[in-house]
Amino acid sequence: MNQPMSLPRVIGFTLLALALPASASAQSWTAGWAGEASLTGSRTTGNTNTSDIGLGLKLRNEDGLWRHKFKARFDYGRASGSTNKQRIGLGYQLDRDIGDRVYLFANADYFEDDFGPFRENWFLGTGVGYDVLIGEFSGEGEPATGRRWKVQGGTGYRSQTAAHGNVLPAGVDSLTNTGLALSAASDFDWTLNAAVSLYNDTELLSFSTDTYVWNEVGLTATLFGDLAARASFRVDHHTDVPLGREKTDTISRVGIVYTMK
Repeated sequence: MNQPMSLPRVIGFTLLALALPASASAQSWTAGWAGEASLTGSRTTGNTNTSDIGLGLKLRNEDGLWRHKFKARFDYGRASGSTNKQRIGLGYQLDRDIGDRVYLFANADYFEDDFGPFRENWFLGTGVGYDVLIGEFSGEGEPATGRRWKVQGGTGYRSQTAAHGNVLPAGVDSLTNTGLALSAASDFDWTLNAAVSLYNDTELLSFSTDTYVWNEVGLTATLFGDLAARASFRVDHHTDVPLGREKTDTISRVGIVYTMK
């Protein structure tokens, strides 16, 4: 199998190509960004059984028809004096509205897990999205339920590298496999009232040697000001993993969230 292009080079060129058209009308990359930063403690079962800490960041910028979305996640754990969990996730998505509910998107995602079935994953893709729910409003124009639901699907290029020392499943002859993949995602947010909100996010990547799907559900409650408490539960599942590895991991998190406006 041909060696894939260097990951930093692929992601760098891709993000540059995505960002330049959208940034032409932007006055400043730092203007208009909003989002959240989180600090959590979590309990993981499956390929890792550990208590750990996590840091998260989500940023969003809207400029007319364009939207930039960035996310980052780092989880770290130790047990008996040794590191037994280290996960890094990075993602960027660029949306461009082409109608009241329809948008085009391009995205780049990178994930690294030193103790999971696959040490490294990255995906570059594009597709189309649809706003199923854009909110219900009262007669005064104020949100009544605050429900938002987006779905999207597309295709792209995926690379997946199994951890060294793993026994590969039947039909897989290399630690690193690359090729075309199909993607689908659902993003649901529900503002229950002024202080409490719920989210339910799902993503699927279908590849020739493995199909990966994750789902995360979380409940957020405002404490005071821009600080909130959050509890969440996440399931990660692979259909084909190296022998001796679990197909499913779960993560339960409880933490503090700071909203940046």
